[in-house]
Amino acid sequence: MRLRASIEIAAFVAVVVADAYGLVPLTQTVLLLPLVWLALRWRGEQWAAIGLRRPARPLATLAVGAVAGVALELLAVLVTTPWISARFGAEPDYSELAAIQGDLPLLLLFLALSWTMAAFGEEICFRGFLMKRVAELLGDGRGAWAASLLLTSALFGWGHTEQGVAGWLQEGLSGLLLGLLYLGNRRNLSLPIVAHGVSNSLAFLLIYLGRYPGLG
Repeated sequence: MRLRASIEIAAFVAVVVADAYGLVPLTQTVLLLPLVWLALRWRGEQWAAIGLRRPARPLATLAVGAVAGVALELLAVLVTTPWISARFGAEPDYSELAAIQGDLPLLLLFLALSWTMAAFGEEICFRGFLMKRVAELLGDGRGAWAASLLLTSALFGWGHTEQGVAGWLQEGLSGLLLGLLYLGNRRNLSLPIVAHGVSNSLAFLLIYLGRYPGLG
């Protein structure tokens, strides 16, 4: 099992590295999702094995996820991003998103992509699949899961290198908090998916209004 986990992790990291060097079209998720599907097929596992399960209390999950998502984004905008930017002397670079300002059709397009490729896609790939495989490789105990949380969060942050060092660190921190939601929700992806989607939605709304740092 550890050999399989090593092969799967290596393939996953290779996609993230390729994306960091601009070798992946659009987003790394377009390659990571098929990779995860193939890995699950290889093991004869269902999506539920990595946490993609219906929550026991859907309405409560939606409510808690929405509150968590707003809190995550406000924490980033008002606290952690300014602090990180001050330490490194530069804000995250979100200039490639500047076209969204004042453009409602483009905002709606990015919201749709955010919920599909980021909220669902990234949570399935990073929190569900990768965290489980890294923990498995490290022994599957509590310490293994803690180490997996840190390692996958660092990789998740590094996968946003186009945003500069400050953006990399901020995304890594966001990944860490989403990972904690995943673990706190008994490794069910429903809560981090909702929180991720709401957080990104708020970010894009602020970008649309021209009230987001790092737009250039």
